[in-house]
Amino acid sequence: MVTILDKNTALVLIDLQKGIVNLPLVTPISEILENSAKLVAAFRKASLPIVIVNVNSANAPWTQLRKDAPPFQRPAITADWFEIVPEIKTQPEDIFITKHTWGAFFETNLDEELKKRNVTGIVLAGVATSIGVEATARHASERCYNITFAKDAMTDMFAEAHEKSLKYIFPRIGEIDTTDNIIEKL
Repeated sequence: MVTILDKNTALVLIDLQKGIVNLPLVTPISEILENSAKLVAAFRKASLPIVIVNVNSANAPWTQLRKDAPPFQRPAITADWFEIVPEIKTQPEDIFITKHTWGAFFETNLDEELKKRNVTGIVLAGVATSIGVEATARHASERCYNITFAKDAMTDMFAEAHEKSLKYIFPRIGEIDTTDNIIEKL
């Protein structure tokens, strides 16, 4: 349960892009987008920073490494694959980050952008819970950000992975609550 949000908290939305939200997910994407949009509206009203992250891992060196798991077979990349879904209603003043790995801090300017705005806390949401959200959270924790997870504004391709992140990883590095309870603390 969220106890408090830092005065300078940013909303960080992970991979709510057209190509990702059309993957088979455990929670209906409409629910995730509705709660994410509510967070965006609340952060705008509070004049707090909003970070919009998308992923483009095409030709990233790590995708060529040996792995036991079969390679992820993503659908063909369409012209709008990387575009953020319209439900999020981005604004020019938002912080836009394109990541090439699972986490939004690795080899991006996210940390610098947050520090420039004196951000000390982040609210995380997006897809996938056990991949982009968790990797970003781990890196945020290493950088000493206070983290709050909007559990009803994130989902995964695998129910077990989603549940394990929420049950075992997130409580060790932040607080977890619903979108409505987080908005009450703004």
